[in-house]
Amino acid sequence: MLTEPTLDKLKALNLQAMAAAWLAQRDDPKVAALDFDERFGLLVDAEWLHRENKRLARLLREAKLRIGHACVEDIDYAPARALDRAIVRRVATCRWVHEHQHVVITGATGTGKTYLACALAQQACRKGHRTLYRRMPRLLHEVALARADGSYVRLLARLARADVLVLDDWGLTPLGDPTVADAILDRILNNAHRIELRGPTRRKPNSAEA
Repeated sequence: MLTEPTLDKLKALNLQAMAAAWLAQRDDPKVAALDFDERFGLLVDAEWLHRENKRLARLLREAKLRIGHACVEDIDYAPARALDRAIVRRVATCRWVHEHQHVVITGATGTGKTYLACALAQQACRKGHRTLYRRMPRLLHEVALARADGSYVRLLARLARADVLVLDDWGLTPLGDPTVADAILDRILNNAHRIELRGPTRRKPNSAEA
């Protein structure tokens, strides 16, 4: 079989990872002992993994997480934090996303709320969910600008496309009318998974979640 025409066809079909894996198989004597189905399965796995990694990289890039390296595997369960592993495991499944529920993380300043939120957001990206991170002051500023320049509808459409919307730093900026604020919080807290963080501040150079 001629190698170059086959490679050209694989690349034309946008199967670059499969093409690279096929070339690697030809140079690996161990692969020669495998039957066709096993070798073909390895090629498909290589292409699938490549596309999954690209998809995850795109979702994480679009999410714009404040702490990009945050992940559920590195969450600190120090006793002082009183963080329930069972709750974290439950929300890490991202079933709450499918069920259109919320996760509310509360705690004193510096207890790691942003890290935990970003870790769960990264997990959502790994599960294939479109995610978007915004600090509330910035979001309110974006809304005000959008109302002024006529792009308000486009902004709402962009936010609506997200499966998971992370709203950080609640309470730093007043929400406005108390009645409206109560209505918003009532909708968010209803059927929400609530996580309360305790313990001393983690905003220190030697803290893994700093």
